[in-house]
Amino acid sequence: MAAAGDAAKEYVAGAAAGVAQVVVGHPFDTVKVKLQAHNTTAHGKVYKNAFHCTSRILLEEGIRGLYKGASSSFIGIAVESSLFFGTYSQAKQLLQGNYEDGRPHLQVIIPSAACSGALISCILTPTELTKCRMQVQGKDVMHGTRYSSPLDCAVKTLESEGLRGIFRGGLATLFREAIGNAVFFCTYEYSRYWMHNYLDSPRFSSSSHFVMAKDIGIGVMSGGISGMAFWTATLPLDVAKTVIQTDPDPHLSRNPFRVLSMVYKRAGMSGCYAGLGPTLARAFPANAAAIVAWEYSAKILGIKRG
Repeated sequence: MAAAGDAAKEYVAGAAAGVAQVVVGHPFDTVKVKLQAHNTTAHGKVYKNAFHCTSRILLEEGIRGLYKGASSSFIGIAVESSLFFGTYSQAKQLLQGNYEDGRPHLQVIIPSAACSGALISCILTPTELTKCRMQVQGKDVMHGTRYSSPLDCAVKTLESEGLRGIFRGGLATLFREAIGNAVFFCTYEYSRYWMHNYLDSPRFSSSSHFVMAKDIGIGVMSGGISGMAFWTATLPLDVAKTVIQTDPDPHLSRNPFRVLSMVYKRAGMSGCYAGLGPTLARAFPANAAAIVAWEYSAKILGIKRG
């Protein structure tokens, strides 16, 4: 029963991490999606840069424009983060086996993170599709159908494209999450281990205030750096996913590598990395918030970690 209770707590801590991530990161994500959807077309760039895109959103739609699709993100990412962090923690414990030295091990981290990432891609695909379609539409109708809410978007997508339509971009999401989260957790586990080793040495204070500040600081740095590593490694796959999910052409290929090749021919390497600025600007604070929320929720819930 105790093991089941600890597992449930891991899922609750993961949900807290997801909520924190959306609150901090959604406005940056809106800018990223608009750049990816509108700056990779054959008609040329709509926005000069991330600042221009943000200014246009605020001018035309106000602050609410930056949080378009956020309701589906809150629901989707809370469930996704709960499953992701919970499954990662459980898989890591199972694979830890003979590795009881407290050090991170690639042969434990990579399969745990990749499997967890692949699992949550099934949830992320439909929630990100509705989020992206909400984000790319402005005040005027841009792609033929006006969506009043994420639910309206999901219903209309199902009506016009069927179940297959709501899972557009699934393969790109699967690759992004499996590869990206292996990179994320390798970076997180190793950076956290090295920072703790350095700051736990006798030269530093052991007061409760220092310990709390140290834990928060390590959470911020390890989470932020890991988030940037994730997106640096997988942004081209994310560009392909956004194009697949938001392009009005129902016959567009769903093969992410074929779509990336098309984007490269249209917009070069900069097209494959469209939205890099706001993505990295979002990655540090959003993932720092997620990791701090995850670690502190675990402490409050009494979960013991190395």
